[in-house]
Amino acid sequence: MNQQKSMLAHWLRAAGAAVLAFSAAAIVHAQNAIESVTSSVQSGSEVVRIDFSQPLAAPPTGFAIQTPARVALDFPGVTNAIGRSAIDVNQGNLRSINVVQAGERTRLVLNLKQATAYKTEIQGKSLLVALEPVPGVALAQSAQGAFAENRNRDMLPLKDVDFRLGSDNTGRVIVDLANNQVGVDIRQQGKNLVVEFTKSTLPEGLRRRLDVADFGTPVQLVTTQQVGDRVRMTIEPKGEWEHSAYQSENQFVVEVRPRKIDPTKLTQGVGYSGEKLSLNFQNIEVRSLLQVIADFTNFNIVTSDSVTGALTLRLKDVPWDQALDIILQAKNLGMRKNGSVLWIAPKDEINAKEKLQFEAENAIQNLEPLRTQSFQLNYTKAVTIAQGLTGTGSASGGGGGAGSTTRILSPRGSVLAEARTNQLFVSDIPSRLAQVAELIQKLDVPVRQVLIEARIVEASDTFGKSLGVKLGGGVINNNNSVGTFPSVTGGGTTGSTTLNSDGTSSITRTTTLPTVTFPSFTQGNFVNLPSTGVSGNGNTPGTFAISLFNSAFSRMLNLEISALEADGKGKVVSSPRVVTADQTKALIEQGTELPYQVATSSGATSIAFRKANLKLEVTPQITPEGNIILSLDVNKDTVGQATTAGFAINTKHVQTEVLVENGGTVVIGGIFELTETNDESRIPVLGEVPYVGALFRTRNRVANKTEMLVFITPKMITDRNAAR
Repeated sequence: MNQQKSMLAHWLRAAGAAVLAFSAAAIVHAQNAIESVTSSVQSGSEVVRIDFSQPLAAPPTGFAIQTPARVALDFPGVTNAIGRSAIDVNQGNLRSINVVQAGERTRLVLNLKQATAYKTEIQGKSLLVALEPVPGVALAQSAQGAFAENRNRDMLPLKDVDFRLGSDNTGRVIVDLANNQVGVDIRQQGKNLVVEFTKSTLPEGLRRRLDVADFGTPVQLVTTQQVGDRVRMTIEPKGEWEHSAYQSENQFVVEVRPRKIDPTKLTQGVGYSGEKLSLNFQNIEVRSLLQVIADFTNFNIVTSDSVTGALTLRLKDVPWDQALDIILQAKNLGMRKNGSVLWIAPKDEINAKEKLQFEAENAIQNLEPLRTQSFQLNYTKAVTIAQGLTGTGSASGGGGGAGSTTRILSPRGSVLAEARTNQLFVSDIPSRLAQVAELIQKLDVPVRQVLIEARIVEASDTFGKSLGVKLGGGVINNNNSVGTFPSVTGGGTTGSTTLNSDGTSSITRTTTLPTVTFPSFTQGNFVNLPSTGVSGNGNTPGTFAISLFNSAFSRMLNLEISALEADGKGKVVSSPRVVTADQTKALIEQGTELPYQVATSSGATSIAFRKANLKLEVTPQITPEGNIILSLDVNKDTVGQATTAGFAINTKHVQTEVLVENGGTVVIGGIFELTETNDESRIPVLGEVPYVGALFRTRNRVANKTEMLVFITPKMITDRNAAR
């Protein structure tokens, strides 16, 4: 019985556990979960679709953050069944989506580029989150188009790829970037140079292969292509080369130049550039150590018998040429390189052998027979070259030690300058004759010439205005009746009869003309402020006059208005031109010489002259870069007003030194003068009355402007017709 009860209790416990397990499984199965998160564009708005395993009972609570721009949604009782917590979108305004589960709650965070509002809507087992459009963020009409657009949003195209030839056979690859924020990665890959421009695109017209081998630079080919989200440029040089790169604003330049080989250096390049090695020795013989370095570098090393001693050293990852230099300095050893052979000996021994060698060469020069060679000079005077060779300042040379320390010829050498044919006859040893020939080849060259053109522009702008008035009147004196103007008095015909001697008679009639009496009047100007004209223009003001009478012609009023307005413009351009050689002063002038009297020591007077000229005095200097330095002295003198002592001279003078590019124009000076005058004369009180006061005042206004500019344009002459 007890056993049956025990079995029943065990069965009940098992059944209860099974029920609990089934209930827990049912609860777990009933819990909601996020199965997928997708993004798309619908009607110009970005929509995030969140699919759940079960429909949501109510929209989730959420909040938005301005900085950084985020939208967070909380889902209680929901788990993350996606299998990951971060989803990259990069579509429109949406950067990415984070799904984070904490306990029985899951938070979904939308990472935005700009803060915006959102709306949520439940559709079956899905939740739709719509983001409002943000101005300035372009949205595509489809998810695929939006993804492609956002992938290329920050990618800008390169503008141009070009190749130029620089100085010293340098190849310059010039790339015009979209802006100065483009990332550039340059590295050496094998024998080529690879340059990559990040987040850039290459237009179809620039996807080409440049063959630049004909320029004679180390660069042979330049290949540019699109690789993913970057542009890769491959530069293929040849031979020994080195490169440098720099960026100026939106232009990136890669320069590839030939590496200059110095035969005295063990390895080429700046500083120590040999292959690195490690040495760790205790009391090793120096000769054995040099043999180790010879085996490592494949150099042929000849060691003097006087090289002895031991050395303890520990060097790790040190260039082998630096290690060899350290060993030589530690033991006071010297080295001489001849091709691929290194001769190592104590410094004193090397110096002694070199001294003996130089003494032997000097002795040979004293015993070597002399030779005479003639040199025909084309552009340089033979006397000048002879003075440089002997260092004595004499046109003809001689033997012995008469030369100074600047003497180029040997002590036994001599030179003779023949001025008529402009030839040099040099007698010296063959080695010195070769040096003289090389020197003459560099000195006997045509001197470069420069054409200097100056433009002196003098402009004047004058304006004058004058306004005046005369106001007067008079009284008419009439002796006749009032209203008769003029009056007529007297006049008529009288007759008489005369008896002649022959018995006839004659009749004589006399006619008297009437007397016309004009009225006499007196008048005066009680306002006399006429226009005075504009000084300096020689024009006469125009006048307008009117007279008014009363009805009886006994009173008269006069009004006369005078006015003048003058406007003048003038320009004087002087253009002197002169051609001169490099570093040679040139002068050109044109003008007038004015006489004036001067007193002599005896008390008498004599006539002297002073120039009023247009003068250009210039000394050009051509720089190695092709620019021109000008030392200028420009005068523009004109004859001024006459005085009791003679004519005055108006002087304008500029003296300066400027640097100008070949063919460029520079303004070296300017003088600007502005003269403004406003004069007004009026009758007190009456002249201040508005409107009517204009009859009691006169006004003069003068505005004169003068300006002088000096332009200089130098140009190197490359042919004889350039200066014509």
